[in-house]
Amino acid sequence: MTELSKGTLYGVGVGPGDPDLMTMRAIDLIRNAKVIAFPTLHGTASFARTIAAKHVPEGVREIPMVVPMTVERGPAQAAYDTGAAEIAAALDAGEDVVCLCEGDPFFYGSFMYLYARLATRFNVDVVPGVTSVTACAARAGIPLAARNERLTILPGPLPRAALADRIAGAESVAIMKVGRHLRKIRDVISELGLMDQATYVERASLPDERVLPLADAPEDAPYFSMILIVKGGDPWL
Repeated sequence: MTELSKGTLYGVGVGPGDPDLMTMRAIDLIRNAKVIAFPTLHGTASFARTIAAKHVPEGVREIPMVVPMTVERGPAQAAYDTGAAEIAAALDAGEDVVCLCEGDPFFYGSFMYLYARLATRFNVDVVPGVTSVTACAARAGIPLAARNERLTILPGPLPRAALADRIAGAESVAIMKVGRHLRKIRDVISELGLMDQATYVERASLPDERVLPLADAPEDAPYFSMILIVKGGDPWL
């Protein structure tokens, strides 16, 4: 077995937004970190770091990874290449690195791209976090699955036909990454006759959170928004 380098990379899920939803393990790792890494967008504060901010110690070395939000994958892959190289240098020097990730690292999380680049060379410890799906369900008061029911999770950017087909064949549905795809998604749900069973949740757990019937949702949705659909009434009763 190949001996791994002495630094450990921690992929830490910081939850959906409310700092109180971070796990005790996540807080402990952040408070004791000497090096932290986190994704960010050009010209904006890192959402993951903002969630963890009150626990970040003074003097910590920070590795921001500026990831462009483009349809083309090349620029984002290059950003993760650069971030992984800087993290690898710290790990090679024997330093542990705490990498912050919104939600859960392995659930649509940015950390998985670093994991793919570094896990074969370094010790990696993944710390799960509260996902946006469970946060939205909790804030909306909607149990998503009971008994033998299936929960289907779909990304909003899916093509219209694929989205309609997968929603039609599902029982409970969570549609993520709504953002600029809201009109398309709403049209599909309306055509399927499911508007009365659809709930729109925006910025779950944050002070500006909104929970509305999909029919009352705004015309424009932020990236951090979700639509929940539960068919067939209340199966948990």
